[in-house]
Amino acid sequence: MRKILKVVAGVLCLATVSGGVVSTPAAAGPILSFSDCGDGLQCGELSVPVDWDRPGGARSTLALAKLPALDAARKRGVLLVDLGGPQAQISAFRLPVFQGMVAELRQWFDVVIFDPRGFEASGGISCPLPAPAEADYVFPDEAGFDAHAEQNGRFGRSCAEDPLAGHLNARQVAYDLEAVRTALGERKLDYFGNSYGTVYAQAYAGLFPHRVGRMYLDSVMDHTNPSLGDWLAERARATEDTLHRFAAWCAREAGCALHGRDVLSLWDELVARAGQQPIPGGGTTVSATQLVARADVRSEKRWPAFATALAEAYAGDATKLAVKPSFPPDPGVTRLAMCADFPYPGDYRAVKAVEDELRTVAPRLGWRQAWIFAMNCARLPDNGTFPPYRPHFGGLPPILVANGEQDDNTPPAWGRHLAAQLPGARYLTADGDHALYLDGNPCVRAHVHRYLTTGRLPSPTASCVQ
Repeated sequence: MRKILKVVAGVLCLATVSGGVVSTPAAAGPILSFSDCGDGLQCGELSVPVDWDRPGGARSTLALAKLPALDAARKRGVLLVDLGGPQAQISAFRLPVFQGMVAELRQWFDVVIFDPRGFEASGGISCPLPAPAEADYVFPDEAGFDAHAEQNGRFGRSCAEDPLAGHLNARQVAYDLEAVRTALGERKLDYFGNSYGTVYAQAYAGLFPHRVGRMYLDSVMDHTNPSLGDWLAERARATEDTLHRFAAWCAREAGCALHGRDVLSLWDELVARAGQQPIPGGGTTVSATQLVARADVRSEKRWPAFATALAEAYAGDATKLAVKPSFPPDPGVTRLAMCADFPYPGDYRAVKAVEDELRTVAPRLGWRQAWIFAMNCARLPDNGTFPPYRPHFGGLPPILVANGEQDDNTPPAWGRHLAAQLPGARYLTADGDHALYLDGNPCVRAHVHRYLTTGRLPSPTASCVQ
């Protein structure tokens, strides 16, 4: 999600300081202007403080793009959209597939997107050192983890040469959103946040509740639970549930390579064997921690291949599990922003303690969640500048929240937990994985369209579960 033709649209200084607290004025008409920039987009820029706690200091650029409403006569206003990540958005929306995901919303809204601060066109941070990635992220020993963590720390310190790098958290982004609302001349902010875009929404709702219009939050990443163990346990349980769903699929599906066998017991035995002696295959061996890290159960489309790989490994040939997975290129800024909002310990023993806690609720596979955030966040500077907390959500209008029941990335328990804290909110239960609306779930889309255009929430008994 990659590059933008920037069009300068004026400079706006919104912030005033009273008693050390940043405040922003109500909208007085649009200030931000847009110009055609290709691929059906109109682009604009906004000047914002590098640090909203020091609004008179250094400035940075916030880049935005607009997909105009298809019929100006039917237009109901502006809908700000963030697909998640955290990552750049504008270059993605140059692609027809992404524009198609929000095409129905353009019946009623100008759809406005933005690159969050520090990403690509919004003062994009370029770190001198690459962000280290480790596909075998379940580290088998302290030495391996420390080597990775030290490299991650060096990467983070190299990024810190850019003053924006220490100001990427969701609180700063929430003030950017308020600046965008004001610059667009909108009395209220109507917002659709998907995945990490819901973290920005939570920060905005806590800071500017009376400026929230209609807000739809899909695949919530809960930022309101300060207990790391409790928060991560829900993701571990969801991963464990996915393994159980895989086993149940094998029991039903005659084409599964493990059909007719006790898949969960076979998995337990295979991990135990690999723990005693790595399983040979492909000119190398596969250890127990590698098995756990490489267990590809998230996507149902890949279940047949994973079942075959397990069957062959159980027979003594781990060739199909021997190739180390490769991660897509990491711009690095993603982990800087995420770890500012979700701090994580950088000490091996502390991470092992998290693993031990997760093993009590997800003993087969879900416990690996202890290591994913460790891989990204270990020893970064500015780790946890805006950690999860329990905000007082007062003065909010009704908000619509939905999570997929089969989502082990942002588990449904996170969405339910957030919705329970939002006065008057409605949680919509739905079949599906991550990103329900963007994935085209017709039931979810119908409820979202009705809510965004009329303000009417689904009934308390509404469900998109078949």
